[in-house]
Amino acid sequence: MSEKVIYLDSSAIIKRYIREENSDRMVELYTQAYQGDIKLAFSLWNIGEVLGAFDRAKRIKRIDVETYELARLRFLSEILRMKRLGILKIIPLYSSILIGSWELLEKYHIYQADAIQIESARRVNASEFYTADKRLHQVALSEDLNSFLI
Repeated sequence: MSEKVIYLDSSAIIKRYIREENSDRMVELYTQAYQGDIKLAFSLWNIGEVLGAFDRAKRIKRIDVETYELARLRFLSEILRMKRLGILKIIPLYSSILIGSWELLEKYHIYQADAIQIESARRVNASEFYTADKRLHQVALSEDLNSFLI
C-alpha cells in the first residue's frame, strides 16, 4: 500500500502557525501526520515564502513581535522534528520542477511560486493538495490535482 501524501502550499502552512479561518483543518492534518496516518509535503520554496509571510504580517502589524517570533520558532522547529520523524517530505527545487512550472505559468497566467506548488505536488504524487488561494485552487483542479480550498 502506498503512503498518503498531503501537499500544503504556503497559505495552508501559515494557518498552522497563525490563527486564521480554517486553521482547525491544518491542526487535523498535522495530527494525522503525527499519528502516522499521512505524510505532509511541501516545497523547499515554501519555507522562505512562509517566513516572508510571517515577516510581512509583523511589518503591517497584523501580528505583534512576540507572535511573529513564536510562529517563526514553531515553524522551523516543527520542520526539523517532522523531518526527523519521517512524516514530512520537503521537495527540493529540481530543475525539472522549475521547467515544468514554466508551461503552467504561461498556460494559466500564474506566478512562478504557484506553478512550483503544482509541480512539486505532482513530483510526490500527492493524494490531496491544500491551499487558501482561490486562483491556485482552480488551477490545481484544472491540472487534475485533488485540491481543497481552506
